[in-house]
Amino acid sequence: MSAYDRPALDPKNLRPRTQLVHGGSARSGFGETSEALFLTQGFVYNSAEQAAGRFTGEDEGFQYSRFGNPTVAMFEERMALLEGAEAARATATGMAAVTTALMGQVKAGDHVVASRALFGSCLYIVQDLLPRFGVESTLVDGHDLAQWKAALRPNTKTAFLESPTNPNLSVLDISGIAEIVHSVGATLVVDNVFATPMMQKPLELGADCVVYSATKHIDGQGRCLGGVVLGSKAFIDTHIQVYIRQTGPSLSPFNAWVLLKGLETLPLRIAQQQDSAAKLADFLASEPKISRVFYPGRADHPQAELARRQMKGGSTMIALEVKGGQAEAFRFSNALEVIKISNNLGDAKSLITHPSTTTHQRLTEEARLAVGVTQGMLRLSVGLEDADDLIDDLKRGLAAV
Repeated sequence: MSAYDRPALDPKNLRPRTQLVHGGSARSGFGETSEALFLTQGFVYNSAEQAAGRFTGEDEGFQYSRFGNPTVAMFEERMALLEGAEAARATATGMAAVTTALMGQVKAGDHVVASRALFGSCLYIVQDLLPRFGVESTLVDGHDLAQWKAALRPNTKTAFLESPTNPNLSVLDISGIAEIVHSVGATLVVDNVFATPMMQKPLELGADCVVYSATKHIDGQGRCLGGVVLGSKAFIDTHIQVYIRQTGPSLSPFNAWVLLKGLETLPLRIAQQQDSAAKLADFLASEPKISRVFYPGRADHPQAELARRQMKGGSTMIALEVKGGQAEAFRFSNALEVIKISNNLGDAKSLITHPSTTTHQRLTEEARLAVGVTQGMLRLSVGLEDADDLIDDLKRGLAAV
């Protein structure tokens, strides 16, 4: 160490908000302040021997950006620090993360159990895609621990759930479900996108793997797509790394750089969005044209006690049911000016969508009703606008109903 060198900063000794600014940083020889963006497909080696060592794993270093890139690695390390995971692997989208987490574990003859209340594309993976490859699946009422237990088989390899659920914000008992699936040697994968890592830590609750659509709150500003899979080093090395290397659902270095910038402000954004969401949920609950409001931070939420136990806050999301079904839900949405109609979520801008005709439209009406998605239901993602402006906007929507 020269007289000008400073001791290395160990991000594991820092608190989460500081980790999200400094964690995972790997500066080049230029000493840049912001993380470097390495837009490269491949890497060169000092010798043929070094190249051979990279491919056997004897020599640490990057080989090809499909399965390892310095900018992507910084994002992965920062996410692992935030989640409290030993390892992470980034993917091109959130659905790529879900597909990788499940497909990386199973083979023909295996069995998967999942909660029935899932995002439409996640249901497709479990119900349609996995069976094409000889992997059977069983859907259960996620709240009923007895159903989880009854669905398990000797060949059950993994279980999958999201909590809070999309779109009606049901909260599932992650610890209880983890204990049940572990009893037969299976793993538990949790989609934590609605809670975000700021409000819920599934690994601490017993999950083996956590997945995110980084497109949502992690970017948080509508700029790019991304996903991430997190777990123990053994889980990632055994099930995820080889799958990503050989099939290529890779996150671009540019998107990884954008997501690193998003992580720097994640705690501030989530705190503000959650505070506003609580105010909006209380306002909507008092309105006679709204039949039901689902918000995990309210005492009238069906799983309010469980939400208090396993979450640090009520989330940035609200589900509401407009009286009069789809026609009135459409009138409500169309009258809004500040809140935009979009099927995305977790953005700085408040967004609203009608799940029955968007995110869950491929399901039958019977299947939608089975998970509580009615024609009058709307999903509201609360952004960074002033809460009073958002309430004024909701009043405009209500006046049109």
